[in-house]
Amino acid sequence: MAESPLHESVFAQLRIPLDPAAVEQRERELSERIHAQYEKTQRRQEELIGGNSSKPVTISSVQVIGATHTRRGFLERLFQPVLAHNHDTTYTLREALDEVGLAVDKLNRLGIFQQPISTYIDVPDQTDPSTTATDHAVFINAKERGRYSIKTGTEAGSQEGSAYLNVVLRNLFGGAESLNANASLGTRTRSAYSATFDTPILSNPDLRFEIGGLASSTLKTWASHEEVLKGGNTRLLWQTAPGHHHEFMYSGLWRQVTSLAENASPTVRADAGDSFKSSLTHTWVNDTRDFPMMPSRGYLFKTITEVAGLGPLKGDVAFGKFEFNSQAALPIPIPFVKGESGISFTAGLRGGLMYPLTPSGQDAPSKTRVNDRFQLGGPNDVRGFRLGGLGPHDGGDAVGGDVYAAGGASLLIPFPTVGKDTPLRLQAFINGGRSLSLTDPRGPSSEEKPMTSSDIQTSVINAVNKLSSDLPSCAAGVGVVYAHPAARFEVNFSVPLVIRKGEEGRKGLSFGVGMSFL
Repeated sequence: MAESPLHESVFAQLRIPLDPAAVEQRERELSERIHAQYEKTQRRQEELIGGNSSKPVTISSVQVIGATHTRRGFLERLFQPVLAHNHDTTYTLREALDEVGLAVDKLNRLGIFQQPISTYIDVPDQTDPSTTATDHAVFINAKERGRYSIKTGTEAGSQEGSAYLNVVLRNLFGGAESLNANASLGTRTRSAYSATFDTPILSNPDLRFEIGGLASSTLKTWASHEEVLKGGNTRLLWQTAPGHHHEFMYSGLWRQVTSLAENASPTVRADAGDSFKSSLTHTWVNDTRDFPMMPSRGYLFKTITEVAGLGPLKGDVAFGKFEFNSQAALPIPIPFVKGESGISFTAGLRGGLMYPLTPSGQDAPSKTRVNDRFQLGGPNDVRGFRLGGLGPHDGGDAVGGDVYAAGGASLLIPFPTVGKDTPLRLQAFINGGRSLSLTDPRGPSSEEKPMTSSDIQTSVINAVNKLSSDLPSCAAGVGVVYAHPAARFEVNFSVPLVIRKGEEGRKGLSFGVGMSFL
């Protein structure tokens, strides 16, 4: 069948080669139109602000453009404080813009809109009889992020390899709710599954509620067993001041110490089997570091306080647990060199204490278990020692300590060939620490009888005094650090300098990957 003249004309035009000069001219004209429109908008904003910054204004309306899947009531709660009818007095245009900026910043931190969010202010239609001379309208252009994301990948480091799947569902019910599900399989963490539902309270990104569940199975070769966890938790997260973050959590975990190795120590065998931990935890973080993965200035303070098995919490383990982590970073200037040198000095100090308590329904404090005590040592912790290599051991098993302290200092220097602006550094470090278990102050002959609360108090005081009086085990070394946005990678050559009998040092190369290092 013969083609129509229209089809022949279309195909004839498609066969004509494109003129590069004509294409460039069209792109230039389009760019000029966009730029002209942007300049016109900017001039309009400057005219409004420059001529009226000190004049009284009222915000008569706020319109969020592009929030197609976000509830109107959720957005109204965010912008209600800005509107004129919620104020007894008018404010200046500059003050109004500051109020709008605060509300837009909250909108930004909800995590459901793409960056950047544009804000425009204009005079409403004067033909509307309900408007007044001071009224201004605010228009916010906010494009929503995708409703879901799926990530898969592999990870390797710290003697472990794994494959993972992460699924995130955003803005589920139009109020910035999210569902985050994770699954991973690996060589050490044999399997791990978790799901968390998160929602802001009263449209406030600084006040959030979370509820989640998890199931995992982890090989702990340094203590000759496998730990299986199943449970859930609820969290309340809030911010009291810029940089001050709080988290209050209840968690209930069924734990199983199983699959013991043939050479498992008596300490590990005594803790084998099931236990249930019911606990309340408060976490406080104050972080001013410029880049947490590899800071050049700022400081970090973090505390974790946990109470398990006390009173109505029930469970068959009971203890109080306190842990702190601190870090400070300083840039090192070079004389006669202008600007930042890229050299920085970082120092960190961390420590922890476990205090056995009396579980509900029992008469004496319970002993701490191997899966609750602190483990110290490893490429992400005290470098130059094996995982759990510091502290109490029973045979070849690292059984953990009830009291510990660790500290370290690092000097980070840019590679001469790549410059200071890349996240690659040479590192020289020294670090050390000590971990101790509680001992019965009544002597070996009384160990068969449970310790009283008074005995526990004496034992804790003795352990803290011993921790501060003796020289810590320590190591030094050099290495290479790469700070990726997702994690920090280190390859170090370490040499143990002080090591105690029973502890396990590691001389030579080690590889570490993680979010937090000493």
